[in-house]
Amino acid sequence: MDKGLMMDSEDRIEKTVVIYMSAEAVRDMKREKNTEDFNTETMKTKTPQHTGSDSVRNRSSRAAAVCLGLLCVLLLTAVIVLCVHIHTLSTNYTEERDQIRINITNLTEMRDELLNKITNITEERDGLIFTNKNLNNERDQLIFTNKNLTNEREQLRNELQISEVWTYYQSSFYYKSNEKKNWTESRRYCTARGADLIIINNKEEQDFVKNISNGTSVWIGLTDSDVEGRWKWVDGSSLNSG
Repeated sequence: MDKGLMMDSEDRIEKTVVIYMSAEAVRDMKREKNTEDFNTETMKTKTPQHTGSDSVRNRSSRAAAVCLGLLCVLLLTAVIVLCVHIHTLSTNYTEERDQIRINITNLTEMRDELLNKITNITEERDGLIFTNKNLNNERDQLIFTNKNLTNEREQLRNELQISEVWTYYQSSFYYKSNEKKNWTESRRYCTARGADLIIINNKEEQDFVKNISNGTSVWIGLTDSDVEGRWKWVDGSSLNSG
C-alpha cells in the first residue's frame, strides 16, 4: 500500500472517528435531551403535587386565620363580659354605698331625736327637782302653819269655859248650848266666846250636827238679813246648795 493510500486511509479513519465521535455526541445530546424531557415530564407530573401542597398551605393559613379570628372574637367577648360584670359590680357597690349613706342619715336623725328626748327629759327632771323643792318648801310652810293652828287650837281650848263641853271633829270644835235664844242672840253668844255659828260645808258635817243636836232644832250660821231670800253664811259666802 503506498503512502498516499495510507494517508487516505488514515484520513478516512480519522474522519470515521470524527463521525463516530459525532454520533456519540449526538447520542449524548439525545440522552441529555431525553433526560431533560424526562425531567420536564417529571416536573409536569410533580406540578400537581406542588399545587396540592400549596392548596394545603392555603387551607392551613385560612384555618389559622379563622382560628385567630375566633380567638379574637372570644377575647373580645370575654372583655365585654368582664366589662359588663365590672359595671354590674360597680352599680351594686354604688347602690350599697347609697343605702349605707341612707342608713347613716337615718341613724343620725335617730341619734338627734334621742338627744332631744334626753334634753327634754333632763329639763323635765330639773323642773321636777325645782318643783319638788317648792313642794318641800310649801310642805314645810304647811307644817309650820299646822303647828301654829294646833297651838292656837290648844290655846282656844284652854280659854273655853271648863263647864262647857266642846266636841272635836275634823279640826274644829263644836258646842251645843242648852240655852234658847234667837238667831241674833245666839250668834252674839258664840262670838263672845271666840267662835261663831256653824257653817256646814258638806254632807258629813251636816250629819255630825244632827247627831250632836239629838234631833232638837239648832241655829246655824246662815242668814238672809241683808237681802231677803238671798241666803249667806256668816263668813260672807253664798249658799251653794239647799
